[in-house]
Amino acid sequence: MPQGKPDVVPTDGLTTRQRRNRPLVVVHTGEMKGKSTAAFGLALRGWNQGWSIGVFQFVKSAKWRVGEESAFRALGRLHEETGEGGPVEWHKMGSGWSWSRKAGTEEDHAEAAREGWAEITRRLADERHDLYVLDEFTYPLKWGWVDIQDVVRTLADRPGHQHVVITGRDAPQSLVDAADLVTHMTKVKHPMDAGHKGQKGIEW
Repeated sequence: MPQGKPDVVPTDGLTTRQRRNRPLVVVHTGEMKGKSTAAFGLALRGWNQGWSIGVFQFVKSAKWRVGEESAFRALGRLHEETGEGGPVEWHKMGSGWSWSRKAGTEEDHAEAAREGWAEITRRLADERHDLYVLDEFTYPLKWGWVDIQDVVRTLADRPGHQHVVITGRDAPQSLVDAADLVTHMTKVKHPMDAGHKGQKGIEW
């Protein structure tokens, strides 16, 4: 798409302005790092536009604070104090890492994920945010904790102008099909392949 212009203009009856401002469902999936990073980059742009940002992390430990969380909480305070940017909410909806899930039983995790999705459903109905980042939400879908058909239906029927970004590996095909923008992060090379551990400022 050179200069942001599509190759084909659809015959959908919408004006260019209406099409440009259409709310999107965005999915960042694949095995490589960068999925959440891309989502938070988009959230930064939204914050700069004055959007209300809602971040919902589904499987990060409640004790683990990523760098983006600290930055967005600071941006939220800046908005409250000066009016610059937009409001920010950051919620951890689950407990335990996606690859370990040690604390609590699997049903505990499943219930936490279902409650998290129920809260997001309520917020979508109320049009609470302009941009929702559902970080690592593909895992509860993959594990069957949250019904994928309910998610696809709810996203398709959401009112108003609400963007939703979903991250995580192994995005279900039905979610990919329903999304407007899908990016698949493919690993070409990673320092861990050579035995290097994660480092501050890169992984967190």
